[in-house]
Amino acid sequence: AMENKGLNVFNSKYVLARPDTATDTDFINIEAVVGHEYFHNWSGNRVTCRDWFQLSLKEGFTVFRDQEFTADMFSRAVKRIDDVNQLRSLQFVEDAGPMAHPVRPASYVEINNFYTLTVYEKGAEVVRMIHTLVGADGFRKGCDLYFERHDGQAVTTEDFVAAMETANGIDLTQFKRWYAQAGTPKLDCSGEYDAAAQQYRLTVRQSCAPSPGQPEKQPYHIPLAVGLLNRAGAEMALTIDGQRYADTTAVLHVTAAEQTFVFDHVSEAPLPSLLRHFSAPVTLTFDYRDEELAFLMANDSDGFNRWDAGQRLAVRVIQALVAQAGSGQAFDLDATGSSGAALIKAYEALLSQDHADANLYAEALRLPKESYLGGFFDVVDPVAIADARWYLMQQIGQRFQAQLAALYQHTPAADVFAVEALDVGRRAVRNTALAYLMAADADQYGERCYQQFAQANNMTDSLSALAALVNSPNALKETALAEFYTRWQREALVVDKWFTLQATARGADTLQRVQALRQHAAFSIKNPNRLRSLVGAFAQGNPAVFHQADGTGYRFLADHVIELNTLNPQIAARLLSPLIQWRRYDASRQALMQAELQRILDTPHLSKDVFEIASKGLAK
Repeated sequence: AMENKGLNVFNSKYVLARPDTATDTDFINIEAVVGHEYFHNWSGNRVTCRDWFQLSLKEGFTVFRDQEFTADMFSRAVKRIDDVNQLRSLQFVEDAGPMAHPVRPASYVEINNFYTLTVYEKGAEVVRMIHTLVGADGFRKGCDLYFERHDGQAVTTEDFVAAMETANGIDLTQFKRWYAQAGTPKLDCSGEYDAAAQQYRLTVRQSCAPSPGQPEKQPYHIPLAVGLLNRAGAEMALTIDGQRYADTTAVLHVTAAEQTFVFDHVSEAPLPSLLRHFSAPVTLTFDYRDEELAFLMANDSDGFNRWDAGQRLAVRVIQALVAQAGSGQAFDLDATGSSGAALIKAYEALLSQDHADANLYAEALRLPKESYLGGFFDVVDPVAIADARWYLMQQIGQRFQAQLAALYQHTPAADVFAVEALDVGRRAVRNTALAYLMAADADQYGERCYQQFAQANNMTDSLSALAALVNSPNALKETALAEFYTRWQREALVVDKWFTLQATARGADTLQRVQALRQHAAFSIKNPNRLRSLVGAFAQGNPAVFHQADGTGYRFLADHVIELNTLNPQIAARLLSPLIQWRRYDASRQALMQAELQRILDTPHLSKDVFEIASKGLAK
């Protein structure tokens, strides 16, 4: 979409929807995108950018505004989870790769290549941190002053920060490093309890790895939201460095390479809840024991951190499973030690609880995405990660089959479709339970899954059931795929979903299926939505098959980049993202990916868009 003043232009994907053709996610995204472009009437049009280097001035600010809008309209905790999943799975990878750049880039070859996750999503996180530092009222005062000062002007990020400083009497000089330094900061935290003094000391060390053109980084100003839980799981009152807080969450100002914060009047050894609501775009380490993560998962008052504790625990289990495979052993959940035991206990508790927020409950039930899991390995083995994650899904489905079946059966399904938070959450819970049941026993639940697919009164339930079938060995999947296409072949946006389901499916034959679909009558490389639904979805959404050891996935993608170079260089450049991450993989895959990048660079009449990404991606 584009926010041209007086005329908004939308991709049909982000403006056309009805219950039988659009999923809940589609409806929510459409509302967010329409909101985003409307909000640009202020942040982007009334006050705009002095030059292209200030792109995040309008885009990061407006992404923050549309995120807050969706949080108010839907579920605040789940919206935060969705945004952080995108950061961790995609933007953090961008930060760690050859295209790493600051939120305010210092230079560019082709400006189209800087419409990036860093400018948009990380830019929004920078704005969110200001909101966290000055509070909601202070942020509103700063925004009012910003628009009052600069209405009708073209300005810079410094002007935005200056308005926040003036309105709130705060010095954000150090904070502005977030605009100038690339990379994802790391916070290494440790705690120590002094029973005699009734003090808890939290030590925080910050660092940031080198990135292209920036070998050394200065300390950031990082808002770290924290709380303390007692052994009963209750929130503890906070007095930090002599300051008493009215709330049970405090925002610590981390500004030095190493700082220690002293919590007074702490009557027992606490369990810290750190980085609440993901208060900064950082990676955080703390030496939680497995049972402590399970405790946070069950008791933390912060919805985001409750979910994140479960994700951390699942990561440990999958790491242990991948290690088993690496040493030639078969997967064995019971041999993963305390991590596996704690995770199973946590799921047992989760599945026995009532859920006030169905959307958050569905998120808590889900395992981390493969793209996120890759960040926890020095050398990524996408096949082993995918297999370990699938094995864990099967184990959860088998061990809790009765509870999941009851959850699926007894979670109400609305007779009349509505995109309301409660209805969306209930569909999410039922479909998550169905996915686990199909992973556990596709023969037993295949017919029920097919019935949901065929009888659903909305695209969310139909597509979720079809996805569960497609990712299973059940023979009904081919029947369902054919029926889906026959029914929806005249609905372009639904056909896109049909392509994507097959491109992201599990299975050794997926690439062959994708190659065959490339010749399908409904496919056109000149249609960007259709191209993204097949080629883009395969390369970015199916790491295990894309990274198969013989390199055919890499060659398939490079062929399309070369073909698109003259047809649509912007799309071609964006498709390159998976290939330029070759440093994350083993030597054999690295060589194959580098060879394809070199083949692209050797292409005659290479566009600036593709040349910039490929050349930076290949640089040693």
